[in-house]
Amino acid sequence: MTGAALKTLDLNMQVWPSSLGSASWKMTVSSVVTASRGEDAVLSCSFAAGEEAYSGMITVKWLAREQKPAPFFQCSVKNDSVEAANPCKVPGSKYSLNGDPRRGELSLLIRKVQLADIGAFFCRVEVDKAITWGRKYLQQKIDLYVNAAPQILSVSVVETPCNQDSSAPSWLQCEVEGNPLPKVIWLSASRRQLENQGLTLESGPYRQTSCVPYLAEEAQVFTCRAESRLGDAERLFPDGDGLRIILIMCGGVLLMIVTVTVILIYCLKKNRRQQSSNSPTDGAQELQIVYSAITFTSLRR
Repeated sequence: MTGAALKTLDLNMQVWPSSLGSASWKMTVSSVVTASRGEDAVLSCSFAAGEEAYSGMITVKWLAREQKPAPFFQCSVKNDSVEAANPCKVPGSKYSLNGDPRRGELSLLIRKVQLADIGAFFCRVEVDKAITWGRKYLQQKIDLYVNAAPQILSVSVVETPCNQDSSAPSWLQCEVEGNPLPKVIWLSASRRQLENQGLTLESGPYRQTSCVPYLAEEAQVFTCRAESRLGDAERLFPDGDGLRIILIMCGGVLLMIVTVTVILIYCLKKNRRQQSSNSPTDGAQELQIVYSAITFTSLRR
């Protein structure tokens, strides 16, 4: 995560009445914060107190997208002792303060940022008395930018044509996501780029869908590849499980063919050996059947 373009709002110079010139309060923020998807991000925000002592409540609010919506994060602490527990730290929560408001620390910790977090945030601090700063709050804007390496969300066969001018009966559709938006490339089973790269359309923020004609009966194998300056991602279709099933089935059929072939060869060889053993050898005489007459004589007493 990197911060950029620190800017300072000096209320003593811009909005304070001249009678309050002795009290100088400043809010400092990082105008742009960049983080990577899945990492923690800290939106840097702080304020500095002037000579005037303040022992009342300090309320920190963080707002998103607009300057006047309901805050998505809020906490309050009395500015009378820094020894007391800090109620603005929320362990395990997506949002928490990365510091103690009693020390002027208002930075927001966002755990495991996602693309949905991209946008404008507003750091706001409020006090009890308007006379303290000439008004009851200070507020400044911070833009959060999230880098995201390419991800392939899904690869599937669809019947709805991706191109209305095409007569293809079915399409292979690949949906990808990333920031910056990745480029989609289709590869054949031999890892060559397809001549027909189909049609690519944006399907949402930081997402796009690419389609190519697909003939399921030809058992085609394609690879959807997504590329950007942050990296690349690939997915095979049919996927690993589907391809493994196909290979297992083909292997089973091949094994069956080999087994039947071996059995046939064995039976043919055995039959030939039997025929060879039943035929006379050279110089040997064949066995002849000899018939003899048998006479029964009756015994007389």
